Amino acid sequence: MPFYCQRCGTGLPLSARFCSNCGTVVTAAPPPPGRPLVRPIAGRQIAGVCIGVAQANGWNVTTVRILTVVGCVFTSGLVGVAYLAGWIGIPEEPIAMSAIYPPSQGSYPPGTPGNYPPSV
Repeated sequence: MPFYCQRCGTGLPLSARFCSNCGTVVTAAPPPPGRPLVRPIAGRQIAGVCIGVAQANGWNVTTVRILTVVGCVFTSGLVGVAYLAGWIGIPEEPIAMSAIYPPSQGSYPPGTPGNYPPSV
């Protein structure tokens, strides 16, 4: 993806902070909106690599899974190796934790008056 000065249109390297032609300060384009590449907890079949790639790029997950299987067969397992690398390299989606502590039932710590442990 080429990077150009907005003032004079000179092509610049991605690490440039100033235009080499006109001296204008250049800013990097913001990253495109979308989901980060993570392996989600819900909806996975094996490791969540296909659904993570599909969600990050806005693709259909079924199409990605079919292309993965077909690619694994036709590339003699090269796509399978890439899948394993994705399993290891793509981080798992963080688990959402409740901000409520301690639980609203009973009292905490044990031994304090209240209904802890629950009576049966």
